[in-house]
Amino acid sequence: MVHVLGGAQTDFERNWKKEGKNLVALLKEVIHDGFEETGFSFEELRRLNKENRVESFVGNFIGELYIDQGHLGSFLTEVDEAFYGVPSARFEAACASSSVALDAAITKINAGEIDVAIVVGFEIMKYVDSKVGGDILGRAAYYEKEGKGIEFPFPKLFGRLADAILEKYPDLDEKRFMDALAKISVINYENAKRNPKAQTRKWFMSFEQASQRGNDTNPLVGGRLAVSDCSQVTDGACCVILCSEKYVKEKGIDSKVVVKGYGHRNAPLLFDKKIKDNANSEYVLPWTRQAVLDAYRRSGLTVDDIDVFETHDCFTSSEYAAISAFGITEPGKECEAVENGTIAFSGKKPINPSGGLIGCGHPVGASGARMFLDCYKQVSGKAGEYQIKNAKNAMMLNIGGSATTNFVFIISKE
Repeated sequence: MVHVLGGAQTDFERNWKKEGKNLVALLKEVIHDGFEETGFSFEELRRLNKENRVESFVGNFIGELYIDQGHLGSFLTEVDEAFYGVPSARFEAACASSSVALDAAITKINAGEIDVAIVVGFEIMKYVDSKVGGDILGRAAYYEKEGKGIEFPFPKLFGRLADAILEKYPDLDEKRFMDALAKISVINYENAKRNPKAQTRKWFMSFEQASQRGNDTNPLVGGRLAVSDCSQVTDGACCVILCSEKYVKEKGIDSKVVVKGYGHRNAPLLFDKKIKDNANSEYVLPWTRQAVLDAYRRSGLTVDDIDVFETHDCFTSSEYAAISAFGITEPGKECEAVENGTIAFSGKKPINPSGGLIGCGHPVGASGARMFLDCYKQVSGKAGEYQIKNAKNAMMLNIGGSATTNFVFIISKE
């Protein structure tokens, strides 16, 4: 059993270039905050390192292009000398990079190889302008075929997901669907106002604004999708500390939050092949659904047991598809959960009380760890103003690329 001790995230509103701060400053801050929050220390890190019981895992998508730096797993040695000798490596799977890091850490603990894992996810995205950043993000798709020479390729890919949803479910009225996407945007912005670390906590969004796509204040960016449908360009990091049952008992830690289940599935890389692949499935993203089912099976839980969800709303269309993937509704009926308030903060199955990627922010390599940490906060009662009452089981879905890599974790209070 893997226990979650907690962690920390940076304030996603910040622009680290404008502050004149670099990667080392970002990592120092998030690790120091994570250690302080969990009661861990650099002295304990040294002790565990001498006993070969600790490792660190770094999730990052593409620092080589954003900040001209690779070999990112080694940068924890710049945080403190206590990291000298601690095994550390960088993990990458586009927007699911820190979920891969979490998966590796959980696997090592479950195998009895280590007792403590320090997982850090980060991305610094504001060192480049928006067009260059859009091109960089194109590497999360099949760049030669889906990204190269295309301005802002990912809004276009997820605009095509919106098209695919309408094609998959011909009984779905287009206006009703687009209104549901607008409401998803509004929910995430409203939720972000409760989160003191959210990037858009001071921003404005209304249903009128979100639904008026194509005007001067909400221009279209990819097919049917407009600016209001998009997640944010974000600088940020998140640190999570995990440990074994043995370590909890050894230290007398009162830990009741554990990783209950997981799912990991890959879909075809090319978007066209994904859509072709779903021809015989009820779901527009069948491999995403399968990752969810795997997590339910491994945890022994069902959707009825899940009290709160964090999902990868890189665009409103991805959150829409996640509603049925979670099992909240049948496929093709996702509008109902949006319209009747099921996924709202006060609903029966709230999604993204943190604000999600649209509201909280999306530093690509940090998003999986951030969602994982927010699930921990919910089930441990530490989410503050965005706490869901009596949350005992939380599920997160983190996708990489156009839902190519699909990671799901269930975090529970025992």
